[in-house]
Amino acid sequence: MTKNVGILVGSLRQSSYSKSIAKEFSKLFPDGYNPVFLDISELPLYNEDLDTEGNVPESWTAFRAAAKDVDAFLFVTPEYNRSVPGALKNALDVGSRPYGQSIWDKKVGAIVSLSPGAISGFGANHHLRQSLVFLNVLTLQQPEAYLAHVDQLLNEDRSIKEEGTVKFFQSIVDAFVDLIEKNA
Repeated sequence: MTKNVGILVGSLRQSSYSKSIAKEFSKLFPDGYNPVFLDISELPLYNEDLDTEGNVPESWTAFRAAAKDVDAFLFVTPEYNRSVPGALKNALDVGSRPYGQSIWDKKVGAIVSLSPGAISGFGANHHLRQSLVFLNVLTLQQPEAYLAHVDQLLNEDRSIKEEGTVKFFQSIVDAFVDLIEKNA
């Protein structure tokens, strides 16, 4: 049976490093896995006043429906001010509501954080982990995926420069798939 892996990219910028890295990760899943990019760019900020019958934004409904068909989530995110980008946090909030209908509950997740700097999105990675613990997402612990100097990992066409980097990415995907299989 095919398993769908929802990929959420924290950066909204069209040519972001996060999108490039997420595309490279999506190529590494084995047969039987279907990577699905879940667009968070059109989600209005979560406001409980809108989450009532007749007021729910269509983008929230579409996002929630698409995510319900997902078996696991891969989060690929930059770090903004030592935390996750607001758009990604908003997607977590939208998906966690209405109360008792969270799309995240009992799913498996993995986090890849990145930065052109040396800290590699460490703060974003750990802030996202805090939210995922509360949302009851079983998150991959090892190998950890902090990508420093991401701008140096990519060729002009946004493919990965070094075979060693691809092997590292594959080790993350393999561990993630193993976690999904153990919790299916």
